[in-house]
Amino acid sequence: MSGKLSESLPASPAPTAVRYGVLLFLCSLALLLYIDRVCIGQAAQAICRELKLSKTQFGFVNIAFTIAYCLFEVHTGNWGDRFGSRRVIARIVLWWSAFTALTGAAMGLWSLIAFRFLFGAGEAGAFPNAARVVTRWFPPHERGFARGAITTTSQLGGAITPPLAAWLIVLAGWRWTFAIFGLLGVGWAAAFYWWFRDEPSDHSAVSPTELAHIGSTEAAGGKGHPPIPWRLVASSPNVWLLGTIMSVGAALFYLLFQWFPTYLKEVHDLAEQQSGWYTGLVIGGGAAGCVAGGWLSDLVLRRTSDRRWPRRSIGCGMLGLSAFSMFCFGYCEQAWSATLACAIALFCLQVSIPTWWTVVAEISGEHGAAMFGLMNGLGGVGILIMNLLVGPIVEARQASGILKIEVWQPVFAGVAIALSAGAICWLGVDATRSIVAGERTAGRPG
Repeated sequence: MSGKLSESLPASPAPTAVRYGVLLFLCSLALLLYIDRVCIGQAAQAICRELKLSKTQFGFVNIAFTIAYCLFEVHTGNWGDRFGSRRVIARIVLWWSAFTALTGAAMGLWSLIAFRFLFGAGEAGAFPNAARVVTRWFPPHERGFARGAITTTSQLGGAITPPLAAWLIVLAGWRWTFAIFGLLGVGWAAAFYWWFRDEPSDHSAVSPTELAHIGSTEAAGGKGHPPIPWRLVASSPNVWLLGTIMSVGAALFYLLFQWFPTYLKEVHDLAEQQSGWYTGLVIGGGAAGCVAGGWLSDLVLRRTSDRRWPRRSIGCGMLGLSAFSMFCFGYCEQAWSATLACAIALFCLQVSIPTWWTVVAEISGEHGAAMFGLMNGLGGVGILIMNLLVGPIVEARQASGILKIEVWQPVFAGVAIALSAGAICWLGVDATRSIVAGERTAGRPG
């Protein structure tokens, strides 16, 4: 009887895992973003030689990207909150891909600055909107994994780019290298726009089982999306603490991919492809840190209901270890030992990043993309200061005739001090206090 009854009942919809297709798109987005971003560091020496630029002038090129990235993060994040990330992401990928290709057409300092500024304006919206997508497509206990996967893939993109760019520069020159990289985003944007939907409930392939697993999300963006309460945001200590943490972390990361290849070539006399492989190993250390950080973030979420001290401990501890590794850099006299010190520093930094993402999501409410853009954009302060100082410091020390091995030491020591300050800032972060509601948040963390 029971067998006949079970045969007469409708079959339950098969469980689906469309959210992992979404994650694949977000990971490939991060891969493309970092390929296009990191390649300029490997090409820096060739660009400066052909366009007759000094290190100080090339620093201004990097600063142009950073300024645009900071200025447009909040705006493009807010566009995603209001209108949905599908249209925003597709458009910004096409935009930044065009200006990646046009970087190869630069004829001098000012055209190069203009192209990199417009390139940065496009890339600014990628991670804020990716953060919004993760919040909508993944349940809270899977978001650390998703964020870790995205940042891991971005680091893998950064890791493969230096040797790949070095090979292409030798094969086709730096100009064609940028053109080739710029073509990659066009097909991605078309496929993403065709397949992706802003809400899981709008995707025809998502089963009721998967929809129930994902759980409820905030209302979709639209005309009714409330304005950002800027007075509350500006008065929140969390905003400035998390922004400072991102600022010092970004200073380390951008120092490594924008300037570390030049350091290897000038101090250790490495060839183009050798420097590319060493730089790739450093950024590969960051990729490994993202994997560990995503696992650790989800583990903490499952094992404890305390949303303050476990996150503070991860952030403070990892940035402290990163700072220690950069202090050790000053005692490295070989290319391999300097590379190891930098890889360990980046590994420790990146372990903390999924936790940083998690805290931002927990305290940002329905303004997640815009607030991610704001605090991530504050990271540009560290990048600006770093690029303003590196060129003049290195050029002045080179002109003074000191040993090559000592020329770059103050640069890396300065970043180590900044990382120590970031570790202290983590101790003041309160993941239970909203930055948009002015009160403590409730429920499971996101």
